Amino acid sequence: MENKERIGKITLDYSKYPGEDFYCDGAVEDELLQIARDMSPVEFSRVIEERKSWPILYHLSSQRENIVEWLPISKEHKVLEVGSGCGAITGALAAKAGELTCVDLSRKRSMINAYRHSECDNVTIHVGNFKDIEPDLPGDYDYICLIGVFEYGQSYIGGTTPYEDFLRILQRHLKADGRIIIAIENKLGMKYFAGCKEDHLGTYFSGIENYADGGGVRTFSRKGLERIFAACGVGESHFYYPYPDYKFMTTLFSDAYLPGKGELSNNLRNFDRDRMLLFNEKQAFDGVVEDGLFPVFSNSYLVVLGADFDIKYTRYSNDRAPEYCIRTEIGQTPEGRRYVRKYPLGKAAAEHVRGMAVAYESLKERYEGSSLHINHCSLVDNGTELYAEFEFVKGQPLSRLLDECLEHRDMDGFFDYFKQYVEKVDYHSQAPVADFDLVFSNILVDGEDWTLIDYEWTFGKPVETRELAFRAVYCYLLEDRKRGCLEMDRILELLQITQEDAQQLREQEREFQSFVTGKRMAMAQMRELIGYRVMQPAKWIDQYQDSEHVNRVQIYEDLGDGYREETSYFVKDAYRGENHIELEIPVSGNVKMLRIDPCMDACMVKVKELTFNGVEIPLQNKKNLLINGRLLKASRKEDANHPSMVFPTTDPNINLVLEGLERKGENVLTANMEIVRIPMEMAQDMAGAVKRII
Repeated sequence: MENKERIGKITLDYSKYPGEDFYCDGAVEDELLQIARDMSPVEFSRVIEERKSWPILYHLSSQRENIVEWLPISKEHKVLEVGSGCGAITGALAAKAGELTCVDLSRKRSMINAYRHSECDNVTIHVGNFKDIEPDLPGDYDYICLIGVFEYGQSYIGGTTPYEDFLRILQRHLKADGRIIIAIENKLGMKYFAGCKEDHLGTYFSGIENYADGGGVRTFSRKGLERIFAACGVGESHFYYPYPDYKFMTTLFSDAYLPGKGELSNNLRNFDRDRMLLFNEKQAFDGVVEDGLFPVFSNSYLVVLGADFDIKYTRYSNDRAPEYCIRTEIGQTPEGRRYVRKYPLGKAAAEHVRGMAVAYESLKERYEGSSLHINHCSLVDNGTELYAEFEFVKGQPLSRLLDECLEHRDMDGFFDYFKQYVEKVDYHSQAPVADFDLVFSNILVDGEDWTLIDYEWTFGKPVETRELAFRAVYCYLLEDRKRGCLEMDRILELLQITQEDAQQLREQEREFQSFVTGKRMAMAQMRELIGYRVMQPAKWIDQYQDSEHVNRVQIYEDLGDGYREETSYFVKDAYRGENHIELEIPVSGNVKMLRIDPCMDACMVKVKELTFNGVEIPLQNKKNLLINGRLLKASRKEDANHPSMVFPTTDPNINLVLEGLERKGENVLTANMEIVRIPMEMAQDMAGAVKRII
């Protein structure tokens, strides 16, 4: 093999490549290679939606870039990306840096990376083991990035202290004022306690249990990472908190700007495998936020080794049509002044950001003289950078104040706030300008001061106040099911909105969301398409507890004068598992009929064995079997004596006529049945499809 290969403008260096890939995800990598080679990156979002595949989403989604896009890397900087893989973040780094060096073990993955970024003329990809490649790397990198890589230190480096050794090696290639960027899962992340499997091992609670069963990958708590950094003499480290995690980050918090109560509501974001849902993660996060423990339970960390950044918070709104994709950041100057900036993510969104400054002037004019302040906005466009800058406003979101009222069942307090909101929003309502996104979280309240801090969706036309207020309530309710205690009828009455009006406004909201997303599929929808399950053990427990009362077998004997409740009895331990019944019961000699009630709920029953004194009861003779359900037609002739039946009743019973069967001194009936409880509606539908009732 030649030592170097060119794919487009990218150079692949094979001088340290061992000749074969020792790490491969199988056929999906061939699929990824075909996509990267034959399709333009602008087609990737369509391909992701069509193929409904976790690996395709993971490797090709542009949202993977969020974790590094915010970094203040410039064309004066040299960057090293260790473990570049299929290039999920390579494009973002190449767009920012002057020179980018990538290292990856896999040739096929490196080719995927090269094809998808073939127009980048500042990228070299070294293929091979990092230990073999690193001696030839220079020592003047401004940034070294390990995104989802540090946890593989044992595989890269080996030895007894692989993570410390890995970090010491990296430090040799860093400028004196350079930075190492590490993104990694937190082994104590909230999602793992709540029932997500460990990202690398695919097992429950592995990190929480300190990897007791071994494995070649290790993630760490914050304290664990700090111990490694201290052992390597790292002088300065700063922790950031990607949410929901670093893979598909939408929001980045820091120690200088931690989340507030109610902010962490987007938690069902694992796409790679089934998960349990042991508790409500939002409510758990609210608790740890209140107690100042969020840094302990953040799902992921992004750590900056080296000098800190001015940026303290970042939020991405790029699950949208390209013309509306933006990044919002909160920064702090060395003098301590905080600011808010909104940047376009691509040329298509530039006009959207410029429109924010226009919206400020229009809204300021409309609300001049009112008690609703409009947060000041100025546009910066110096030819190399474009952003809208806003003042950092202190106060609590109106949504949080409303939540406090609901938590304390203070409905008068809630509606007092809501009436103030309606009054303030309604000011000069006939003016030809309205902010359609006047939701409660976009208003900060500081004493008597109410400030609209975000007016991204301002339109040059009037919108009825009742529409704006209804939308604010509708969005508020969708964010948290705990808010379902709100008296919606009282809201509708106050706004003079009928149920028909409300339905039209909900449809209007769906149309607006479609307008914003450009009909692109949201990440939550992608999770549904990929199809991994969310399992709730609490429901299983409820069902099990319910089963103690419902999964019981009751026996009645007819001695010639009918069945009597007082002489019936329950068979102890008849259930051998949730769906299996085994019976061996004595029958007195004068019993005419015997009734078996297999459970106390709608169900389906399959008779596997039914004998009297060791002789099979001829159930194909319908005179021997009477049921209050419906008999399902046997698919095979030989199954006629082992029927299946459906019972659309909570009192199913199977009646066996024993007259005519051979008797002995001690008579024994043996039964073996499979049983499945089903919803009543389903049982009724199934029974209705069967013509003959037995």
